[in-house]
Amino acid sequence: MLKELGMKAKKAAALLTSATSKQKNDALINIGNALVDNADYIIEQNKIDLENGRKAGLNEGLLDRLMLNLDRIKGIADSCAQVAELDDPCGIVLEEVTRPNGLLIKKVSCPMGVIGIIYEARPNVTADAACLCLKSGNAVILRGGKEAINSNIAIAEVMRSAIEKSGLPIDTVQLVTNTDRESSTALMTMNDYLDCLIPRGGKALIKAVVQNSTVPVIETGSGNCHIYVDESADIDMASKIIFNAKTQRIGVCNACESLVIHSSIINEALPIIKKKLDEKNVEIRGDKRALTACPDIKAASEDDFAAEYLDYIISVKTVDSVEEAIEHINANSTGHSESIITQNNDNAMKFMQRIDSSSVYHNASTRFTDGGEFGLGAEIGISTQKLHARGPMGLRELTTTKYLIFGNGQIR
Repeated sequence: MLKELGMKAKKAAALLTSATSKQKNDALINIGNALVDNADYIIEQNKIDLENGRKAGLNEGLLDRLMLNLDRIKGIADSCAQVAELDDPCGIVLEEVTRPNGLLIKKVSCPMGVIGIIYEARPNVTADAACLCLKSGNAVILRGGKEAINSNIAIAEVMRSAIEKSGLPIDTVQLVTNTDRESSTALMTMNDYLDCLIPRGGKALIKAVVQNSTVPVIETGSGNCHIYVDESADIDMASKIIFNAKTQRIGVCNACESLVIHSSIINEALPIIKKKLDEKNVEIRGDKRALTACPDIKAASEDDFAAEYLDYIISVKTVDSVEEAIEHINANSTGHSESIITQNNDNAMKFMQRIDSSSVYHNASTRFTDGGEFGLGAEIGISTQKLHARGPMGLRELTTTKYLIFGNGQIR
């Protein structure tokens, strides 16, 4: 089954290399329109997944990731349109040189070929990943989790039909419908067919792919995102930013999971922050000095400071300097997104330079770490590694390069 998908994907990828920008953009617009036109069908299938998820005991954060409604489907369609409006990342001449022997050498961007995506309970990934891969000239094999299988099948059916009607290969997008662990493991060793594998999900999934894949992997990390409230912070600003970063959507990787607060301001700041978080009944787990500042919060364990909760829970660590904040965050972060709230520009620059994460903010919410917010259109994921791609991955990160050499009879 997977070998057959791989063979079809290779054939589709070969044809996509000659697809024009207009053909790809027309397909993306058709996909977006088809998703909205078939929203009732997709939502009906999504309700089956949600009900199964509740029966399986999925927490509120995971159910939020799983849920589709008309607004979210329209958002996915808007992302398709945004990607269509972006410049084609393929065929760009990155370097050009004429050698002394007369050879004209051009380094140009080109598709990777066939990309595999392994992901969990995020049906929007099915569409987002497919659209980015299509625009960048890649065929894609999608393998979602069992929690979203009915939603994924519905979305994939709609997209494949729209792609075929656009005149591009229907197998540009394929979905693995077998959600057994064996199908995931098999994808990790499909070197003959996959040029790249991208995992999107929790720590366990990402770790399994990184450790077991023989296909080259782009690692998209989980998000233990921190916000550091410095001693010169505007507390009202801090409380609003933290409320947004923690509660706007709890089930996303750029949500704030950990607070770090300077000891000189914690007695004033934490009660104000807690009052704001109480609006959403957020559970706060703090160290000893945080408990002194707010006796009615819960005591934190060491594990809390490295946790990605994906829930209405947040940890609080007290520090005595920006240097200690940086050390604590670098030790516990997943390398995703961190923010400093401060009026001290020197501390802000020190924090932004020394924090080892893909996205570092000054006086802003970590929720902005997103391909759309960064102007990339939809994103394939947030890379927390350092080779090839880091941070929100858009179209350029789904291309590679090749050299085109033009001669007139040169021999060596």
